[in-house]
Amino acid sequence: MPNQNTSTHNKFRGLSFSFRIARRYLFSKKSHNAINIISGISAAGVAIGTMALVCVLSVFNGFETLISDMFSAFDPDLKITLTHGKTFDVNSKEFNELHKMKSVAYFTEVVEENALLRFKDKQMPATIKGVSKDFEKMTRIDSIMYDGRFVLFDGAFQRAVPGVGVASILGLGTHFIDPLYIYAPKRTSKINLLRPENSFNQIGTFVSGIFSVKQLQYDDHYVLVSIDLARNLFEYEKSTVSAVELKLAKGVKQSEIQKQIQTLLGDRFQVKNRYEQQESFFKIMKIEKWITYLILCFILLIASFNIIGSLSMLIIDKKADIQTLRNLGANNQLIKRIFLFEGWMISGVGALIGICLGTLLCLMQQYFGLLKLGTGYVVDAYPVVTNTLDIFLVFITVLFMGFLAAYYPVRYIRIKENLVE
Repeated sequence: MPNQNTSTHNKFRGLSFSFRIARRYLFSKKSHNAINIISGISAAGVAIGTMALVCVLSVFNGFETLISDMFSAFDPDLKITLTHGKTFDVNSKEFNELHKMKSVAYFTEVVEENALLRFKDKQMPATIKGVSKDFEKMTRIDSIMYDGRFVLFDGAFQRAVPGVGVASILGLGTHFIDPLYIYAPKRTSKINLLRPENSFNQIGTFVSGIFSVKQLQYDDHYVLVSIDLARNLFEYEKSTVSAVELKLAKGVKQSEIQKQIQTLLGDRFQVKNRYEQQESFFKIMKIEKWITYLILCFILLIASFNIIGSLSMLIIDKKADIQTLRNLGANNQLIKRIFLFEGWMISGVGALIGICLGTLLCLMQQYFGLLKLGTGYVVDAYPVVTNTLDIFLVFITVLFMGFLAAYYPVRYIRIKENLVE
């Protein structure tokens, strides 16, 4: 044990000694001023590349957060659908227990089917989403109303709330006198070839409001109606639904409740959170983010190659110092470690400067909106969200690339060892 402790202590002293000499070489004046200039250029190149990484990743985080907030105004915390099949009956023991759970604040029944819309002389297919009364409380639908109010039944007439894209295509407006007609094939009767129009259920309704999620998959395809209207239109029983949407109580842990509900319902059902409901969309955004990260890393690696020139010139400049260290008993490993630390320090200084500048630019963009998107977008300026994990990843990436860039000229010492001696 004493021998092992002594060996560890000597190794630590060697690392400390190498670091002190490398730090002195980095900040001391060299015999050739060009070495200082090249070292500064190397650090500046790393700093610019690091700053670009921080800013680009923060912009991707900003767009992801922005889109997630848009979906949260329409999508529920949890959505329950069949693993295989289309509709199911909520009048069961499992769903009665789910309805009574204290962790579930709102329980919304949903019937969702495709239908044909007609307004005056215009037609288009759309997705009809019939929802129960708790839908307004479960979502933030009021915050995304483009025009009018969210009303599905006013006590006398059934109302509809289409997306802004649907309203634009059909020429709809709130409180128009002309009704919006919805057609769906009859499920319980055969097709009438003589009079095909009799093969469809038809319901007339009036538009009370228009919503806008700023997402084409909702704005251009969805029409919200009451669940009673949807069940009548598609000929479903009173307790039949295609999905159940839940809003959880404040303070509960979503992942735990999701697992608990999944266990309660079994494999016949799938319980999805907001991310899983839009999984393909968020996956595409993640792929775009990390492809951009890899491209910028490649550019950063090229910028880090300046360290090779800087260290090579420093090794030549310090040839006499290397010989002196060898005469004092320093081995080749210790000398290599000095210049490895030198390369790391150049990368580290550039990384710290780049991270500070990148974070500062992101904060300025977040609070002052320096870069504008222009008119017609959801937000005026590029959204940014600085993530601590991303900054740590960038820092580690820069240090790793600095090690790769420093390793080649450090090997030069070993190859030319006989010449130095």
